[in-house]
Amino acid sequence: MSSVSEKFLEDEISTHLTAAGGYQLCKVGTDPEWRQDFKAKAGLDTVELFAFIELTQGPEWAKLVKAHGGEGELARPRFVQRLTHQIDERGTVDVLRHGVRDQNVEIRLSYRKPAFGVSPELVAHYDANRLTITRQLPFDPESTKTVDLCLFLNGIPVATAELKNHLTGQNIEHAIEQYRTDRDPKNITLARRALVHFAVDPDAVAMTTKLEGKSTRFLPFNLGHNLGKGNPPNPGGHKTSYLWERVWTKDAWLDILHRFIHVDRPAKGSVTARRAAEKIIFPRYHQWDAVMKLQADAIANGAGQSYLIQHSAGSGKSNTIAWAAHRLSTLHTEDDHKIFDKVVVITDRVILDRQLQDTIYQFEHARGVVVKIDQDSAQLAQALAGEQARIIITTLQKFPFVIGKIGELPARNYAVVIDEAHSSQTGEAAKDLRLALGAGEEHELTAAEAEDAGLLSTAIDPVEEALAQSVGARSGRQPNLSYFAFTATPKGRTLEMFGSLNPQTQVHEPFHLYSMRQAIEERFIMDVLANYTTYQTFWKIEKATEGDPEYDAKKARRAIARFVSLHPHHLAQKAEIIIEHFRQHTAKEMGGLAKAMVVTSSRLHAVRYKQNIDKYIKEKGYSDIKTLVAFSGKIDDGTGKPLTETNMNGFPEARTAEEFGTAEYGVLIVAEKFQTGFDQPLLHTMYVDKPLVGLAAVQTLSRLNRIHPLKENTFVLDFRNETDDIVEAFEVFHGCTVAPPTDPNILWDTRRRLDDFDVLRPDEVEAAMPALLGAGASDEKRSAETYAALGPAKARFEEMSDEERLEFRDALTRFVRTYSFVSQIAAFTDPSLERDYVYCRALSLYLRDTGTVERLDLGTEVELTHLRHQMTFTGTLAMTSETGEVRSFFGEGKGSQQELDMEHLSSIVEVLNDRFGTDLTDVDKLLLDQFEESWVADGELSDQAQNNTIDNFRLVFDRKFLQTIITRVDANDEIYKKILDDEDFRVILGEFYLRKVYERLRDPASS
Repeated sequence: MSSVSEKFLEDEISTHLTAAGGYQLCKVGTDPEWRQDFKAKAGLDTVELFAFIELTQGPEWAKLVKAHGGEGELARPRFVQRLTHQIDERGTVDVLRHGVRDQNVEIRLSYRKPAFGVSPELVAHYDANRLTITRQLPFDPESTKTVDLCLFLNGIPVATAELKNHLTGQNIEHAIEQYRTDRDPKNITLARRALVHFAVDPDAVAMTTKLEGKSTRFLPFNLGHNLGKGNPPNPGGHKTSYLWERVWTKDAWLDILHRFIHVDRPAKGSVTARRAAEKIIFPRYHQWDAVMKLQADAIANGAGQSYLIQHSAGSGKSNTIAWAAHRLSTLHTEDDHKIFDKVVVITDRVILDRQLQDTIYQFEHARGVVVKIDQDSAQLAQALAGEQARIIITTLQKFPFVIGKIGELPARNYAVVIDEAHSSQTGEAAKDLRLALGAGEEHELTAAEAEDAGLLSTAIDPVEEALAQSVGARSGRQPNLSYFAFTATPKGRTLEMFGSLNPQTQVHEPFHLYSMRQAIEERFIMDVLANYTTYQTFWKIEKATEGDPEYDAKKARRAIARFVSLHPHHLAQKAEIIIEHFRQHTAKEMGGLAKAMVVTSSRLHAVRYKQNIDKYIKEKGYSDIKTLVAFSGKIDDGTGKPLTETNMNGFPEARTAEEFGTAEYGVLIVAEKFQTGFDQPLLHTMYVDKPLVGLAAVQTLSRLNRIHPLKENTFVLDFRNETDDIVEAFEVFHGCTVAPPTDPNILWDTRRRLDDFDVLRPDEVEAAMPALLGAGASDEKRSAETYAALGPAKARFEEMSDEERLEFRDALTRFVRTYSFVSQIAAFTDPSLERDYVYCRALSLYLRDTGTVERLDLGTEVELTHLRHQMTFTGTLAMTSETGEVRSFFGEGKGSQQELDMEHLSSIVEVLNDRFGTDLTDVDKLLLDQFEESWVADGELSDQAQNNTIDNFRLVFDRKFLQTIITRVDANDEIYKKILDDEDFRVILGEFYLRKVYERLRDPASS
């Protein structure tokens, strides 16, 4: 029974819907006047059902009655039986849209609003739709349980809602819990009639389309506030009044039921399996809002406009594009003129073709409305000029042809919907487009890599360039062509081409926005900057030639950096860091399902990484890690046999993504491929050994952001980039301010900060461990014990002032988040810290506030003499601005004919050593050189080297190496302490000299 607190919200909603929302009437399900209207076993309001049929389809109903023997009282239950069977078989959506056939008589169950035309009959049928609302509906024939609200269309339940009120200590979370625990997911009304269920309080709304008991997932259905989650203040009433004042009103609600909701069906599997896996797709608020605003503006302004829709990853862009494309294909003006003759969707998403076809067929039951063009340009030209296809799907590479062909058809209007208004990445996408224009594959792969290595800021984005050339200046835009560009990460040039100019600020803005911040806060994507670690590589080199040749300094620095990055010792050290971190931390995440990606700067780097990582795994005897590599083309690694993704992995490259998704493989090493558009929710950790600039940083790191039920965090270990550069890249697209970066020592500082509030008690923390860690108890008992254990702390929390609560909750969240991160990379000897984390994590949940380039090779002219990797940062990367600004750079520029900055090789070496050789002294090198000479002069080592493999030689050398260090330890040099105290350094140093001494002793001429 509804409490007084919920009743006022029921009153407000039902009053508005019947007075101003187009609803026929409001019933009270428990009232004797209406109790018999709803048949719980059938899940239908039969009174409203037959009132609609007899009003709109009198002749058809008379035929049906006659077919059933001429008695209306006999025909009614028989038709109800037929209708319930059809809904159970086909689903509510299909029956509402396409009716049912009984005794060869077709009966419509609803009428959609005419997309065009002013036929009085069509308008009358639409107006005759009977929307009703029932309060306290007794939905369960086996009990007296009621649902607060149920919305009906012509007697068929289409939505339910549970309402809560903060003033009585309940909120939206309680409504969600009620659906999960007190609403039978097999109930006919809830499971096989209603399409969506809403949890509502005065501040927030959430919705789900499928009840699955405790596993039910509710999605936020909020407007968003200050670029984040939630709803803005409403001076005229409740924050959530938009639900009944906008969404549930007749025209909007019937439009959603007829032209938004669709059933997502798997493409593979048996009929039974596919039917069981079906899901109803209901638009999230930002999706519905974006599509309706695009429609309104296109009707008002016609063709010749541009729109930029900035929707974050996790926003459901594929569905939004499908809904928008269908809308645009049927738009008419008030005087019945079609606005767009064709809609062209430009996308590289394979999924979008099937999704559009399936969705639109559900709306119209018509084939040929959507045509995919993946053949030749003649096929595309025919589709653009023909009459049948209303929506044409083609690829980014066909875009220039599309624009040219449209220019030849000025009498027709076109809507061009662009899925990502720039290429996914400079290298791979640039290669694809240039290949389409006839360039050789290996040449273009090399060119793309060269751009990626150092020219990202000047490299041309091919898709963006094609758009710019076709769109041109705003004054020269084709009046028969409108652009609808969807992107999560708009570049400056994209904004200028498609954005809306704000007259007050004089900047181009998105027409519609769903920010990265809101997506993260609403938990549709992970915050990939929450756990971030950087390493810096320190190295020194020497000139290995007698002369001192001159080189262009910029090219020489890049060539030397490449030489160092590909050096065997360099890659061996990083391979060890990566694999040990993966085994100790990543492999334990997500119930052992977590996977990692190694992002490399070139195809050769990917090959060498694969070789070094696999070698390290074999040497260590690890049997629980297997790797895959992904790169395009082939690489000559000096062995005479070209290496490809296929021959390195052992299966065709088309299977790489699928195989990586299996339990057999844990690490994927990539060069360009899979850095964007790769959807793998099990991807938890990324090891970055590639410079990431601007948009590339965001797109690459965002491969980690896909959510998964077992995914609580992500982790990035970055060998190449500065944290400030990463933050700067993300700020442009994030749109929010979050907690500042933390020093690693903040873990203890944040824990100590919690003591200032006197909420945590050590004895209570200790006593709570059995319940929190689940020591053999049932779920029910654990739940009760957990709440009991957290109760005293919650009580002390509630006694605080509002300001103190805010401070405590912030400190609690900081500690939990910091521990969760730092524990991945550091071992703790204080068990109380682990207990505090377990306790505080549970408490934080309990207290959650519900509201083409020539490459220079200097490999034979320099020698690597020093090498070390050091962690430089670990913590959270925080955004500090709400609005990011990106600029476009047009104009001449310097091009490629710049004056060369020539320098002597010795000077270049000196500059690089000053930058990268910090903390490695000449004394260190001198001492190590002395060690090397003593080992080369050692007779025993010489004999062993001449007569053994390097693996057998290792047995003697390792002993000699350690003896040399120990006998000199009294010299009190820091280098000795470093070797003896740092096992990693000792192993790497020993490995380096093992190989160097072995080669010198085997080939004295090399000395």
